Amino acid sequence: QVQLVESGGGLVQAGGSLRLSCAASGSIFIISNMGWYRQADGNQRELVATITRGGTTNYADSVKGRFTISRDNAKNTVYLQMNSLKPEDTTVYYCYARAMQGQTLGVMSDYWGQGTQVTVSS
Repeated sequence: QVQLVESGGGLVQAGGSLRLSCAASGSIFIISNMGWYRQADGNQRELVATITRGGTTNYADSVKGRFTISRDNAKNTVYLQMNSLKPEDTTVYYCYARAMQGQTLGVMSDYWGQGTQVTVSS
């Protein structure tokens, strides 16, 4: 199995910054895409940012210019630098990875973290 563990969430004032981290562990052969999604109670889970293994990024329009996604392939870790935070950014953020497990070579599967809370006060 593959596990994703997020960290770095918390409470900040509007205009402040946070840096989220997500480390993948387990029997991993390779990870292709990684990303961050967010979901408030009663709402759909929405894309925040994604990044390919080669470093190509994609952002939601609502976070362009404020958030930056990056990854360290040697550490199987993805990051989300969040600047100029707004109260509207308040919700639970989930880490995502598409990976091939060592025991099932040739099979790609989707994996999700447990989520980390981000709260931005006005």
